[in-house]
Amino acid sequence: MSPSASAAAPHIFGIRHHGPGSAQSLRKALEAMRPDILLVEGPPDAAEVLPLLAHPQMQPPVALLIYVPETPNLSVYYPFAIFSPEWQAIHYGLTSNIPVRFMDLPQAHQLAEAVQEARRRASQEEPPEAMPEEAQAQAPEQAEEPAATDDGQGEADPQPLPPDFQFPVPDPRADPLGFLAQAAGYSDGERWWEHMVEQRQNSAGVFEAILEAMTAARAEIPPLDDTAEARHEAQREAFMRKTIRQAQKEGFERIAVVCGAWHAPALADMPPAKDDNELLKGLPRTKVQATWIPWTYDRISSYSGYGAGVESPGWYHHLFTSALANHTPTEVAIHWMTRVARLLRSEGLDASSAHVIEAVRLAEALAALRDCPLPGLPEMNEAALGVFCFDTDLPLRLVHRQLIVGNVLGAVPDETPMVPLQQDLSREQKRLRLPPTSDWKDYDLDLRKPTDLERSHLLHRLLLLGVEWGTLQRSGGGKGTFHELWRVQWQPELAVRLIEAGRWGNTILAAATARTCDEATRADLSALGNLIEQVLLAHLPDAVPYITQCLENQAALTSDVVQMMRTLPGLANVLRYGDVRKTDTTAVGHVVNGLVVRICIGLPGACSSLNDEAAAAMFKLLVATNDVITMLQHPEHLAQWQAVLTQLANQQGMHGMIAGRCVRLLLDQRVFDHDEAARRMGLSLSLANEPAYAAAWIEGFIRGSGALLVHDTTLWQVLDGWVTALAGDTFTQILPLLRRTFATFEAPERRSLGERVRRGEARGVSPRPGMGTPSDLDEERARAVLPLVADLLGLPRPEV
Repeated sequence: MSPSASAAAPHIFGIRHHGPGSAQSLRKALEAMRPDILLVEGPPDAAEVLPLLAHPQMQPPVALLIYVPETPNLSVYYPFAIFSPEWQAIHYGLTSNIPVRFMDLPQAHQLAEAVQEARRRASQEEPPEAMPEEAQAQAPEQAEEPAATDDGQGEADPQPLPPDFQFPVPDPRADPLGFLAQAAGYSDGERWWEHMVEQRQNSAGVFEAILEAMTAARAEIPPLDDTAEARHEAQREAFMRKTIRQAQKEGFERIAVVCGAWHAPALADMPPAKDDNELLKGLPRTKVQATWIPWTYDRISSYSGYGAGVESPGWYHHLFTSALANHTPTEVAIHWMTRVARLLRSEGLDASSAHVIEAVRLAEALAALRDCPLPGLPEMNEAALGVFCFDTDLPLRLVHRQLIVGNVLGAVPDETPMVPLQQDLSREQKRLRLPPTSDWKDYDLDLRKPTDLERSHLLHRLLLLGVEWGTLQRSGGGKGTFHELWRVQWQPELAVRLIEAGRWGNTILAAATARTCDEATRADLSALGNLIEQVLLAHLPDAVPYITQCLENQAALTSDVVQMMRTLPGLANVLRYGDVRKTDTTAVGHVVNGLVVRICIGLPGACSSLNDEAAAAMFKLLVATNDVITMLQHPEHLAQWQAVLTQLANQQGMHGMIAGRCVRLLLDQRVFDHDEAARRMGLSLSLANEPAYAAAWIEGFIRGSGALLVHDTTLWQVLDGWVTALAGDTFTQILPLLRRTFATFEAPERRSLGERVRRGEARGVSPRPGMGTPSDLDEERARAVLPLVADLLGLPRPEV
């Protein structure tokens, strides 16, 4: 039934999430009302951590994280900014010693269905589908705020509209602001709310007007069908009303209710309690935990896909802080344009004080023409475009990224509940002076320095745990094996991955060790090779013996030569970098010795009867294995490798690409001299062999480097003689193969080879007439241009 006459009626404050004008108006209304209890739309599961909001170390933007301890990827976020009305309401209540409670449907119920679905999939041996990293926890936000829409870029050209076409009316339930904006003559709900609420100078009666408008909107909107979405919304509103009734039952008289504007009518006129109890009966429940995590403004923006996001969190932050400082509209514009000028100057662009003055005047003029109480972001952007950007939008993109959206990363108090793994990472970040930032930052680490070496260990360990805080850049940075270039950038969802990784251990070192050992038990030989390299880079001494033993066991059982060849380069890198990182690689060297021997034994069989596709794959493995063995400079390995290359070069039925590359590798290692290489090339290119085989042999022999042909006349003449002897049809058939081979040469090499052809340097013949030779020179025509050449060079004119 409805509240009795003695029960105090609640004061409903319908707001839009993340609105500076709403936040300011709500704060003033609460200070005038002085409620004795404050009910806020939010997860009651976070009641224990709610008091931390008023902690001095709490710096928004932050987010409440609600997650299932058994499966932390089942989680939701409740983001807050300093300009969020809920943040201001809760902060006011906590600092004024007013009881504050969340009143939304607990996530213990909302996540229970996802847990049941995950368990069902697991029972069917299907991997559970992870929830989105940024699950939209605030369901009312999804209903009240329009999600970011496609701007049409990349679509097909628009077709002419038929004469009877009618533009679709927006779904008022999905976008009630757009529904009201259309009725008011606005084309955009965001702009309507901005003009009517956020820029409102006098907040008196604003919440009564919002309640009346939403009541009218809900009256015009047909109820949802009996769907899961409709039941979920009804259950949320039923729980909110149940919380209000509980506050009334406890004797609170001045009850302030802060909720999304869409829900305000449903809470102002409450149905009988038994109806709500029936809706909430039998809801599933699961165990959840709550904590605070740092958040970023780019994740609050609608561009991130956040359903309740706003287009310009950085601009809203500026508006709210300006309101706190009691700035006039002109001062707000001046301070904003000053920030724009400072940013552009930091990027080397012209932005003077005169530009700032002119831009402020232009923004105010545009606001006056549009009947706006103060310049809004559209006026600011147009003024900046016209004054600072010289009608090009490139600088404005920088302003949008750095100022309009912003790159602020919040902070949470040290007392915030964290899993031990998060606490250990926080300690390591402080000790190694690696602060998390929302902007990416490059670190060039010198591994000869202890601090940089420990930083590298930490970043590699986090990668092993699936926490991709840093990305290793393979190019750039310092020279030598003792340098690593990292790009680090903290993302809010990494907090969830840390919680997920917490089951492996209480410290980064212990967790990374446990997880890599677990992966090693299920990894094949090539995966183990990559894993041992990552483990040594991360300096996990307790994991090395276990993974090495797994590697030895797999190597002993594996007969696949291809897999062994794929594993070898990673292990060679381990041996190469071991001394720099002060790690013991003796056990890895033992595995490498065994792999080289087994590769040399099995390679002839693995290279027989290959088609073109398999030969191309084996070609890459052959080159990579040769690079490894020559780099390690182990005499016994070199002798075994050269012996097997000779065997492959002599083996009948070998694919031409493999045979040619074996001869080239033996030539580079001086096992074959140039005469022997020329003899083998001549035999392979003889008329007894098919042209396709000869072309493949040439591709394998010279692919990737034309320097050999540039400097070796004998090989050049053999190749030239084979090409010129080809029949026309045969030449046309193999031309694509030859062009593909010569395309792998460097440009200077191709140019040198072209010059040799042009000069006719082949088969020892003299240069051909007509190719720029003295016998082809027209002396009379040459003398005619000598006066002009002399004038150009500033020399006396010769007598012609």
